[in-house]
Amino acid sequence: MQKYLIIGLGNIGAQYENTRHNIGFKVVEELVKKVDAKFSPSNFGEVAQFKYKARPVTVLKPNTYMNLSGDAVRFWMKKENIALENIFVITDDLNLPFGTIRMRGKGSDGGHNGLKDIQNKVGGQNYARLRFGVGNEFSEGKQVDYVLGEWSAEENEKMSERLNISADAALSFIFQGLTNTMNTYNGK
Repeated sequence: MQKYLIIGLGNIGAQYENTRHNIGFKVVEELVKKVDAKFSPSNFGEVAQFKYKARPVTVLKPNTYMNLSGDAVRFWMKKENIALENIFVITDDLNLPFGTIRMRGKGSDGGHNGLKDIQNKVGGQNYARLRFGVGNEFSEGKQVDYVLGEWSAEENEKMSERLNISADAALSFIFQGLTNTMNTYNGK
């Protein structure tokens, strides 16, 4: 039986809770709510475990901070014996308009420190990822302030729908596989 590990990237702490950089946490929270599961504190973060259409799934919100996410991913891959091709990382992306999602089966870290740490710790970049667009409405030198900033009122209005679609994409990855999921959800 194939097992799956879904990882939402973000930073722990109340000061980061509603920031753009924490969209990975928001998506996996929506995912876990959809399947009526619950997160519990565990090694390297909060974890929810359940079966989706008979497939064992572990969902992880690392507590290692974004830039050290690879330690948590590696730990849970080994603990649950999950193959690299069955992990799905959800993160923010400055190069996509707000709410747009793009999935790939492999690729570079694109300058994202969380993805960079994961690929360094798991031995490569051949893992699926969902990038959630946060836009790039910031002036030169203000990128960090922007990603660690909170959502605008307009973005918050659309957030529920965007989280729902992103969580559905993660569930589709588990049941339909990456190619079918990309065909259905990329660009939505």
